[in-house]
Order: sequence, then C-alpha cells, then structure tokens
Amino acid sequence: MRQRILKTLVKEGLLTEKQVSDLDGLEEDEQKCMDRLIREKGWVTEEKLLEAIQRVTRIPFERDLSKASVPSAFVERVPVTLARQFNLVALEKVLEADAVVYKIATCEPLNFYSMDQVASLLESEVVPVLALRTEISALLNRAYQGKGSEGVDQALEGVEVDEDLIKIDDEDIGEEDILNTADKGPIIKLVNTIIFDGYRMRASDIHFQPFEHKLQVRYRIDGILYDKNEIPKQFQEAVTSRLKVMSKMDIAERRLPQDGRASCTIGDGQVDIRFNSVPTNYGERLVLRLLDKTARVYKLEDIWLSPDDYVSMNRLIDYQHGIILVTGPTGSGKTTTLYAALSKINSAELNCITIEDPIEYHLAGVSQIQVSQKKGLTFDRGLRALLRQDPDVMMVGEIRDLETARIAIQAALTGHLVFSTVHTNDSASTVTRLIDIGVEPYLVASSVIAVIAQRLVRVICKDCLSSLEPTDDELKQIALKRSDLGPKGTINVGMGCEHCLETGYLGRTAIYELLTIDDKVREQVMRRTSATEIKEQAVQRGLRTLRMDGARKVVEGLSTIEEVLRVTQLDVN
Repeated sequence: MRQRILKTLVKEGLLTEKQVSDLDGLEEDEQKCMDRLIREKGWVTEEKLLEAIQRVTRIPFERDLSKASVPSAFVERVPVTLARQFNLVALEKVLEADAVVYKIATCEPLNFYSMDQVASLLESEVVPVLALRTEISALLNRAYQGKGSEGVDQALEGVEVDEDLIKIDDEDIGEEDILNTADKGPIIKLVNTIIFDGYRMRASDIHFQPFEHKLQVRYRIDGILYDKNEIPKQFQEAVTSRLKVMSKMDIAERRLPQDGRASCTIGDGQVDIRFNSVPTNYGERLVLRLLDKTARVYKLEDIWLSPDDYVSMNRLIDYQHGIILVTGPTGSGKTTTLYAALSKINSAELNCITIEDPIEYHLAGVSQIQVSQKKGLTFDRGLRALLRQDPDVMMVGEIRDLETARIAIQAALTGHLVFSTVHTNDSASTVTRLIDIGVEPYLVASSVIAVIAQRLVRVICKDCLSSLEPTDDELKQIALKRSDLGPKGTINVGMGCEHCLETGYLGRTAIYELLTIDDKVREQVMRRTSATEIKEQAVQRGLRTLRMDGARKVVEGLSTIEEVLRVTQLDVN
C-alpha cells in the first residue's frame, strides 16, 4: 500500500523521486509514519495527500465532521491524551455479523500501531475513515467537552508546600509538550493539565486569579468566563513561578506588569500562548491567551454571511484598490473574517502580505510579518516597508493611530487593496472615528470602500435543542413579528447538557453589519455628518444592522433572542 501511494503521488507530480528516496531514511531516523512525515515536511498539503490515499486505498474520505457524533464508549475508554496524540476519533458504532465495529476517523491511515491501540481499548474491530486533522481536533474538543482531567487534589496529593514544588531545568526553556507529564514535578503536571483542559474545552483565555484564601482558575469559553479549579493558596507562588518560567518572564519581578509567550505542543497540534501578569492585592494575576496554530482557516462561505452580504463581500474583495475595514470589540472574530477574505482572493497572481500582532493563523502563500514593539517593528514602520515590497493586497492587523491610518490610506489611493481592523461599536462609527483621529474627510471618502461590523453569538447546542414560543415583548425587543417564525411560531433554545457545560450553547457564529461606502455616504463623510445620521439613512437604503442580522440567526434556529440582545446592546435598529 505504501509503495502504491508513493507511486501515485509521484505520478501526479505531488512528490519528486528524491523526496521519495529521502523518506526511507526519515522514517527510520524520526520513527514516524510516512503520511505524517510528508505532511510535516510540507511537501504535499494534507487534503491532497488524503485524496491520493483515498484513490489508492478506497478508504472513505469525510471532509466535514461538524455533524458527527462520537460514541460514548470511545469517550469512556480512550483517554483524550491518546486520541489527540494519534489524531483519532470514532464516528460511528455499527453491528456487522453480530460483531461491534467502530469507524475511526484518522489523518494518518498508515499508522497501524495507533489503530491497534484504539481497537484494544475498545475491545472491538475498527475500520479507518479519512478526515482532516483540523476536523478531527474540533470533534475531539466537542466529544470530551464535559469530561474532566486529573483534578487539582489529585495532582497535588501528598505534596508538601516546601518540597520540590517546581523544578526548573534547561528542558523548560524550549517548546513545552503539554501531554508529556512523565517524570515532571507536581506543579508542572498541574499547570500542563490546566492548559490542556482549557485547550480541550475550546477556551480562548485561561485566568489565574488570586483571592485571599485561594487561586481561582477560570476559562473563557465562547466569550463567557467559567470558574473551574481552585488551587490552595499555599501553592500560588509555585504555580505563578511555573507560568513565568514557561513564558520567560522575570520570576523576581512581582511589582510590575509583564508580558511573555510560549509555544506548546498538544498531541500533534501546536498552540501559541500569550501570557500577561499584573500585581494585585492578593498576589500576581496571570491571563493566558491560547492561539491554536493548527486550527482551520475558515472560508468566506463558512462564516455565516447572509446571501446578500456574501454577494457584496465577493464583489468588494475583487476591487483593485481601496480599504475594507472590519470593526468590533476584542474577540469578536475580526481576524477570522479578514483571513477568510484573504484566503478567497489569494492566488499565485497576487502578492499578499500581512502585518499582525500576533499572527493568529498561518496562511499558505501569504507572507506574514509579526509586529515587535521591543525591536521597533511597529504597524506604521512595517506598513511603510510593505509598500516597497510590491504588494497587491495588504492586511494591517489594526489601525491604532493617525500615522498607521495615513499610510494605509496612501496605500489604498496608490493602487493597493488594504484590509484592516478598527475598534468601534458599529460600521458608521468607523468612518467618523478615522476623522476624529485626524484623517481628512476627503481621504476617508476616497479610500474606504466598505466597513463590516461584527459580533460573535453563541450557537444553540444540538444535543439539548428544544423549542418554545417567545413572548410578544421578546419579539418586540428584536424587531420580529410572530409571522416571521413560520407556521409553528416557535424558536429554538438549548436546555443544557454535559456537552455544553449545562449552558445550552456550544460554539459560536458571527452576526454582521456590512456598510458599503456609496456616493451618499461619501457625501455625508465630506460634510462630517454624525455616525447616527449616517446609520439611520443607510438603514433606510437597506442596511441590515447587527441586531437585524441577529434576528435572522434566531429565525434560522442558530441562536437565541437573549444571546443576540446580549451582544448588540449598543446597536439600534
């Protein structure tokens, strides 16, 4: 099978003969299977590799696992650490000839050892199904959502306060493997477990918040903070020191805020972690921001734009020059939208360059530059340099000041398409904000071609979905009529279950407000018209506000009235 797959890859021009000959030595030296090595070396994209394997082996290829449900026996019997390490997840449990057979999704079908391990744990036969690594990872997150790992009490069992709480050696300076807890001290093991649990539960941030008698661990999941573990106060200094070692902060400095970062491996995935510490009255408080470098980049078709907005967005990103701005608070998915737009237009004919802080996902074929304040590489200096790199499309992580705004506008006016973000409440406020920071109205009017405001709303959990009839007051708040809800007159809600931490929500989707800068808006900008008036008149001409788009998500059964009202408090219809 191995030889047939390699011959197919060479025949289709995906691999060279030299690369095939190199594989023999690499497999022996690195003790990794062929398909993993090909993917890690970047010789063939994962999707093309799996397509070739599917043609040779006839193993089914499932591209989308978003609707798959993992059998409970898999979650109970297969440790999440093993599942992540081998990139395996069960999709289905079937009965064949009086025997139970599990269909196992894998991105490494030639790793027979891992399939044997899972078959042994399940005490059943297994058959492989091909799937992308990002899809397997997302399904594992959902499957193990409600299943806890080793608790704080277990990790610290029998540990004395003064004895070997944290050990620092040269190995701690490199990249941390979160799943490797063998021969590690109890504090290292505890911190790794907390980070892994946060990653598994899709947390965007992990908070270590000191109180008078405890150190509270909190996870931000789908934009909401949840209290998780309580660490005894006597272990606080040890946990804080361990986190500082990981992020290369100064352990001795406890009076000033500090920033740090670390790269961690979790199974076959890589996660960048940004650390920030501030002194409080009960000790140092640390917040970790998790950035999964192996998470999939969404396509423009996948980000829940309305049909009209999708058509408009496709038209706008084909412009040769101009600025497209995305606005919203921190954590509202702005970067995801920009990456989706870049992925849509990225091609060999275009030179696409980005300057970001931080680089959240890696885009194939796009040159990405990391801002570094310490080294003097700021947005404005980096943007000036980009203009000398003959770009067709540029993405600026954020327009924070007048200098960056002026350079971005200059780039747009000289024949470049520029994507960027601004922190404002809605689309109309964005154009007035540029004027407020000092950009001349005529420059804003002639360079900005569209502003997209967005928010993230939680999606109703499919495992505990139910329906109810909303009150007239609820419908009035979101500007819906009962006739909009269809013949049943009901909306979907989540009742709460173990998969969604009893919240009724699992995952998030975006709501949008797309303001195209037409002649009317340009005229208003030139007259320095207020944001309120610009928005009111745009709504009369067909603008769908954030709350209106949220109402559409409610009618479609994706989210709830309560959730839309929560994220659109400053929006007006």
